[in-house]
Amino acid sequence: MTDWHTEVTYFQGTAMTDTTATQDKARAILKQLQKRLGTVVQTSPEVLRLVTISLLCRGHLLIEDAPGVGKTTLARALSQALALNMKRIQCTPDLMPSDITGISVYNSEEHKFHFMPGPVFANILLADEINRATPRTQSALLEAMAEGTVTCDRKTYPLPDPFMVIATQNPVEYSGTFPLPEAQLDRFFMRISMGYPDARQEVAMMMAQLNGHPLSALEALLSEATVKVLQKQITKVQVSEPVATYISELVRATREREGVRLGASPRGSLALMQAARAAAFLQGSEYVDPEMVRSLLEPVLGHRLVFRDNTLNYPENRRSFWDSLLASVPVPDYPGDLEPGFD
Repeated sequence: MTDWHTEVTYFQGTAMTDTTATQDKARAILKQLQKRLGTVVQTSPEVLRLVTISLLCRGHLLIEDAPGVGKTTLARALSQALALNMKRIQCTPDLMPSDITGISVYNSEEHKFHFMPGPVFANILLADEINRATPRTQSALLEAMAEGTVTCDRKTYPLPDPFMVIATQNPVEYSGTFPLPEAQLDRFFMRISMGYPDARQEVAMMMAQLNGHPLSALEALLSEATVKVLQKQITKVQVSEPVATYISELVRATREREGVRLGASPRGSLALMQAARAAAFLQGSEYVDPEMVRSLLEPVLGHRLVFRDNTLNYPENRRSFWDSLLASVPVPDYPGDLEPGFD
């Protein structure tokens, strides 16, 4: 029995104690998860780290990149490794809202309507090419992503727990697409881009698929119960009041920049704080370091901003913007030397 299997088995019990050993085992499991994802998709460790952070924070993930770089494969690999109920929808202009949420069907024998759940009733919903769906259909996901429920015929139905939307879209193809509105983008916890693999990764990808796709050999690592326990671990990470103030000032600064038409919302502040807690947990830290906050600005806040300069709509062009923003906000002292103000 491998070490990782022993650690996963340890998490299957219900009587979990908040010990250092427990958190170390949790980090070992998450490291194994990233390793397994890396055998299927050739991408950077940073991308896999951000995917893990989204999972820990129960956040929805938008993967935006050029065709053929493995966006859908990464989403499927995560679903398969988690042993959760996953449903996939291919977004097209003729996709209807009821095709996602479900529909009430009349039963002539009972003389009443019965609700038939749609694919959104899953632990992980993969929405492939989400910007090919019409705005009406895109809006069907708003309630599900924000509240974890679906309302049909004045009745509200809870979604499974955990629930996560992983959506993909191609940012360079505009024919037949409908850009996501700001309200929809704001509900995504992170937006990431995988980028093209380097020469070594591309060769490794080709060699790995000589005898079939590695996704077919990917075994489930984490059960639903294990995922829930892992997600609770980030609540142990402390956020000092000065660091919380630093996060608030960074987000507020996005609303005051001259080149920004729409800054990040308060939901962005909460997402940045939670992402920083997850990053701290993965590093084995009990406190959120300001540097952890700084490193997450682009994936957590980038898609929540609307710029006056259209060239800044592309992540690769925003480096100077973030540098300028960070330079305008004073950095607090290291949080380990401060009294935690938030749990």
